[in-house]
Amino acid sequence: MSKLMTRFEEDRRMRDTARVVFMADIAHAKTALSAKGVADRIGGRIGDGAKDVFEVAKVHSEDNRGIIAALIGAVLLWLAREPIMEILGVEADELEEPEGTEISENPETPSEFEDNPANAEDIPSGDDDEQ
Repeated sequence: MSKLMTRFEEDRRMRDTARVVFMADIAHAKTALSAKGVADRIGGRIGDGAKDVFEVAKVHSEDNRGIIAALIGAVLLWLAREPIMEILGVEADELEEPEGTEISENPETPSEFEDNPANAEDIPSGDDDEQ
């Protein structure tokens, strides 16, 4: 065989090897970018982040057991507030503001100071020199 033919066969083997590697890269890219591949990557990242947060919370919770117990107790009391109020005999209506204490949301309603100019003089201006 001539030198040219030997070179040709080497180049052909090199080309075939490069093609196999290229096709493997394309197959890998297709699986990585498929819908399942994207969902797996996102799920994996979220799972890893959640694991990290859980580990940090676990470390801090060991140091602050009293605070966490108080917080859990407060949340449970808040969730059970209606049955507790019933046991104590307090009705939910009694806890609401009495009528007449609401603030009017209508800005066109005149205030008591606009109706009576004498009352407007009674309002302190905030000056220290005023006596």
